[in-house]
Amino acid sequence: MKRILVAYTTNTGSTEEVARAVAEELGKAGDQVETRRIEEVSDISTYQAVVVGAPMILGWHRAALRFVKKNRQVLSRVPVAYFFTAMRLTATGETSINGVPVCVDPKLAAPPQKTGRLSFKERYATVKNYLSPALRAAPEVKPVSAAFFGGKLEMFRLKLPQMLFVMAIIRAQPGDFRNFSFIREWASGLRSQWTRA
Repeated sequence: MKRILVAYTTNTGSTEEVARAVAEELGKAGDQVETRRIEEVSDISTYQAVVVGAPMILGWHRAALRFVKKNRQVLSRVPVAYFFTAMRLTATGETSINGVPVCVDPKLAAPPQKTGRLSFKERYATVKNYLSPALRAAPEVKPVSAAFFGGKLEMFRLKLPQMLFVMAIIRAQPGDFRNFSFIREWASGLRSQWTRA
């Protein structure tokens, strides 16, 4: 039996619900799974596997980047997976970035408007642009998987700079785009990936 941490941060609460779904799925194998907000985690040395999840807010949430950077030594010695919640993702067909397998909710990814030529907005919303800063924050950490899930957008919950960014750059529509069956399927698959890690 493994002791697993699902560490998350959230902007408006919807990523917490994703983290809890991941933890529930991981717990079905009999492992001891804890779901904790990143800001409340001080020591991860007692866990045998870690999932780190956060929303895209002008990049992967800064608390998640700080967490992986701060804990990089421990995270480099245990199986790790990352997940990202986002409102937009450009389908570029990438299945891995720097050797990290990528798993994308097909309902989230949209093809570019012009084949072979991405607009600024489309380039910004690529798997590579989203994942690369997380990998650079702690290069010694090699996640077994990086998953991209649809998020939930309620404009009234955003701070003004976030709202302006979403309206001007992302141009996402409000709504709940989380695909919990896909999220649970990804979480279920982590167990076999961890045994190979």
